[in-house]
Amino acid sequence: MPHRAHAAAAPIHTITTTDDLAAHCALWARETYITVDTEFLRETTYYPKLCLIQVAGAAEAALIDPLAEGLVLAPFFTLMANDKVLKVFHAAKQDFEILFMLAGALPRPVMDTQIAAMVCGFGDQVGYEAIVRKLAGASIDKSSQFTDWSRRPLTYKQQAYAISDVTHLRTVYEKLLEQIAANKREAWLGAELATLTDPATYKVDPEQSWRRIKARIQNKKQQAVLMSVAAWREREAQSRNVPRGRILKDEAIAEIAIQMPQTPQDVNELRLVSRGTGNSAMGAALLKAVQEGLARNPDTVPGKPKFEEMSSAALAAAEILKLALKITCENHGLAPKLIASSSEIEALAADDNADVPAMKGWQREVFGNVALDLKHGRACIAIENGKAVIVKR
Repeated sequence: MPHRAHAAAAPIHTITTTDDLAAHCALWARETYITVDTEFLRETTYYPKLCLIQVAGAAEAALIDPLAEGLVLAPFFTLMANDKVLKVFHAAKQDFEILFMLAGALPRPVMDTQIAAMVCGFGDQVGYEAIVRKLAGASIDKSSQFTDWSRRPLTYKQQAYAISDVTHLRTVYEKLLEQIAANKREAWLGAELATLTDPATYKVDPEQSWRRIKARIQNKKQQAVLMSVAAWREREAQSRNVPRGRILKDEAIAEIAIQMPQTPQDVNELRLVSRGTGNSAMGAALLKAVQEGLARNPDTVPGKPKFEEMSSAALAAAEILKLALKITCENHGLAPKLIASSSEIEALAADDNADVPAMKGWQREVFGNVALDLKHGRACIAIENGKAVIVKR
């Protein structure tokens, strides 16, 4: 008997012309919802480079090649703004950052299945592969996950990996929607999506960039220098479209803030700055940023947050509240990240009126009030039947 050849894999359609894109977007505009994902590169640039868009509707799934010569993305952006079609993403923040940069607007209306999964108790930042296995009963070949999406032509393996990100997402979305409705958590989900869809989330303010840097600041002068140098680095990275670390590493900025160099020689003696920087144009710009920081009005410089100078009692309270958060989230089937981060718990341990999400909206109802009860002796943590529980006193 002659050997029977295996059936060829079904071709994956890739859109490379504006006319084809417009035709597909008109088709997708008739859907109740579509699933969307993007692939991008940002290792060598400040702004992410969009390399591929994946879209799936009930009728058809396709790849969009934004690098194709002459392709105009306007029909896709119009689809993203179509109020009649829900756009479903997974872990949408980076996708939204790119789309906001290119279109000047965010997709609407939207659903993020990573947020929905956290509301349903799947844990903090549940991975797409894990949720596909759990809800869609499928597995994804991750060997193309870390690929150079800017290279052409894409292999069939790359295309198949990319399209699977949106085809399986349809099943994931529908299953999560059922769980959210069954648990009556639509309001909780809506509150989390509000932050995701706020344009302010994607506007980078260089003056706030110091907040991402960890430094052992001792006084307001050092804090002012940290703020000034971090803002300078952010603007420089934006103007040159290179990663922040290509200008200066976070650790170098922290060292500059603490040492407060005054001369080119001072810069050259810094441990984490390249040798000779003090005698360069960059060194001059750096020293100018230091001087601008030192000249800043101290009243405009924030001091140390209260929770950075925590007493032993507050430290103990923070540990109790972290345990209480774990107990609460297990009981409600929630991801702890939706309620509070470790630093936010510490802020709450030090200050009843801390400006943290745990003390607002549904998070306060679920956990914030419990945290205050624990802090003030109105509740305690006990063991019942071998399980930790929070008990009103």
